Amino acid sequence: MNWTYLRPCAWVDTRTRFVAGTPPGGTLLDLGSSDGQTLGHMAELRPDLHFFATDMAGTPEHYPSGCQFQRADLERDQLPWAAGSMDAITCMHLVEHLRDLTLLLQEAARLLKPGGRIYFETPHPKTLTLASPRGRAAGTFTLNFFDDPTHVRLVAIGALAQQVREVGLEVADSGISRNWLFAASYPLYVLLPASRQKFTARVHWLGWSAYLIARRPL
Repeated sequence: MNWTYLRPCAWVDTRTRFVAGTPPGGTLLDLGSSDGQTLGHMAELRPDLHFFATDMAGTPEHYPSGCQFQRADLERDQLPWAAGSMDAITCMHLVEHLRDLTLLLQEAARLLKPGGRIYFETPHPKTLTLASPRGRAAGTFTLNFFDDPTHVRLVAIGALAQQVREVGLEVADSGISRNWLFAASYPLYVLLPASRQKFTARVHWLGWSAYLIARRPL
């Protein structure tokens, strides 16, 4: 989806609804920025924001223009930005790849401005029991949690909520992450052959991901 043309409809997607709530001209840090695809969608939605990103690898050449990138191991490395410098932080499908969230959560709490928010997204426990793609589609899409060999452990939202409170953040919201346009399209794909579009629609229909939003107190 190109959010340049869908800015008034940010409410249809859990992630973009969060990003849309960032103050005008604000600062947003993406933890675990990977190939930058998500960052690109954020920039389409909110070109007024100042973007920051960190990843152990990352491809900063693909990130939005002006994005400040820092390569870091989020289980070991502190980040270079000043305390209280971020209006918003996104952490999408990262926590399930880490064994220890202590430093990541401490750094998030340090970097957020008073009233600043962080958005976590991670696979829902239901992914442990979903069937993997079969036949020619085997290995092409992550449906079962363990289809991704880099997944370390499932992180339940209740456990994550306890951990964010331990670093001084307040839980503001949690639930199932969905893009309702993708979810609504799934019935159109049911009888069609396997494809990435079909699997994407299915995971939004099922509610494959859970989210949690936390806030630094004022």
